[in-house]
Amino acid sequence: MTIEREMTREFVNNAFAGESQAHMRYLLFARRAEEEEMPNIARLFRAIAYAEMVHAGNHYRALGGIGETADNIRVAIEGETHEVDEMYPVYKQAAHFQGEKEAETYAHYALEAEKIHAELYSRARTQAEKGRDMDLGTVYVCPVCGYTVEDEAPDCCPVCGAPGKRFRSFPA
Repeated sequence: MTIEREMTREFVNNAFAGESQAHMRYLLFARRAEEEEMPNIARLFRAIAYAEMVHAGNHYRALGGIGETADNIRVAIEGETHEVDEMYPVYKQAAHFQGEKEAETYAHYALEAEKIHAELYSRARTQAEKGRDMDLGTVYVCPVCGYTVEDEAPDCCPVCGAPGKRFRSFPA
């Protein structure tokens, strides 16, 4: 069931956005607390980040945002393609124009990673539409720029230059 009244839909959509941002913010805060050797505070941030994810999930379900896997992959591809074709090129250009080097660099990182994400989702879509899971080896993600690769991390990230040994693995 989805929400029918526009005002409630707008409020729930805003709540979803806010809870989603809180979830990410708290995970980033947890990472910082760990760097500062405060493991209990990091754990607290992670626990509450999880609670915020639960809230966001409930709101998104109420909005009717979770469909069958093949439909969810189509939504993911649309989002990644929008980021590649429209969002990040404009963000990167604006940051360059305004001399915001850090923002320009991060927009470049995201743009390059999103291209790969769209390709991976496209592979997944082919199988999901047949009602099957995809073949997927270990996935490696660069912790600096988000560059994503399957099967083996490179010696050096081709986008940002981070050492491959720093990549996070998502084993098969």
